Amino acid sequence: MRLTDCYNFHDFRRMAKRRLPGPIFDYIDGAADDEVTYRRNTAAFENCDLVPDVLRGVAEVDMSVTVMGQKLAMPVYCSPTALQRLFHHQGERAVAAAAAKHGTMFGVSSLGTISLEEARQISDGPQIYQFYFHKDRGLNHEMMARAKNAGVQAMMLTVDSITGGNRERDKRTGFAIPFKLNLAGMTQFAIKPSWAIDWLTHERFRLPQLENHVKMDGGSLSISRYFTEMLDPSMSWDDVAEMVRAWGGQFCLKGIMSVEDAKRAVEIGCTGIVLSNHGGRQLDGSRSAFDQLAEIVDAVGDRIDVMMDGGVQRGTHVLKALSLGAKAVGLGRYYLFPLAAAGQPGVERALQTIRTEIERDMKLMGCTSVSQLTRRNLRFRS
Repeated sequence: MRLTDCYNFHDFRRMAKRRLPGPIFDYIDGAADDEVTYRRNTAAFENCDLVPDVLRGVAEVDMSVTVMGQKLAMPVYCSPTALQRLFHHQGERAVAAAAAKHGTMFGVSSLGTISLEEARQISDGPQIYQFYFHKDRGLNHEMMARAKNAGVQAMMLTVDSITGGNRERDKRTGFAIPFKLNLAGMTQFAIKPSWAIDWLTHERFRLPQLENHVKMDGGSLSISRYFTEMLDPSMSWDDVAEMVRAWGGQFCLKGIMSVEDAKRAVEIGCTGIVLSNHGGRQLDGSRSAFDQLAEIVDAVGDRIDVMMDGGVQRGTHVLKALSLGAKAVGLGRYYLFPLAAAGQPGVERALQTIRTEIERDMKLMGCTSVSQLTRRNLRFRS
């Protein structure tokens, strides 16, 4: 299968599955418990129908949006995710370059495999830093100061990951960082030698944002223990309010799902929220972000930028979210599978594919700008 044969999310996923060892593919593809929420994230869009207008003069379409003070050329962005050089040796470098080419936002994670500073050198476009709340308050402030010095405009604090989700696919293969594979997992690596060659012939795997805190040699702390030992489950609204004040700029909470929490985010001075269930990877059985979107937009949408992610696989999914009031829509697996399959050319093709779909679908909806997408154009099935 070649990259030129990939036309949608499922094609990229199949190509990634052919290239990646099973444990790494399952790390991207898997979710918590029975993976009900993972499946529901995409299925939620199917309960909503688009009602198009015609004869609206749609020769030119403006897909740009402004979110958290940053202008994006299209209403989707690459959500920050961990461990990207594990999937392809280019990792975040590929994503940064592809996002810059398409004029959209990307981000580096606390568990990112290149530094904030290097990402900033690759792209001077919209960038966000996604970080976790640590027991070590000094580390939290150090991360914010580093982001500010690197020129990052917006911070994104993930609030739904105070402990790791129950990802049983990883348990079955023994997937962990550093690698501690069982026999089934090792066999999967042995039958995908091209990934192993890439892994062995490129620079050492690093976590630059956490280098002084997480050892990658199997020593003091592993990734799995990072979540259980370094992150602070006692994190409260008062803690976050202090961070928002200390940052003094665009500050977003990722993982908000209730109206009450959305209102609290406004009260403490956040400028953005991302409705998200972490791609179904944390609390299985939780509601989809798309299903929660309308009531949260109604409650706070005039006071804060509301975004969402989870299950987005088509341009029409994006249009439905925008019509309900989302300012922009985050992509995760949608760009991670093409990254794993083909590096930067894969991410570029994925972003071009969804950009083409959004433009075509806006024309078919009779809309020349994102602001014309409203609930008038939607109907929900009972």
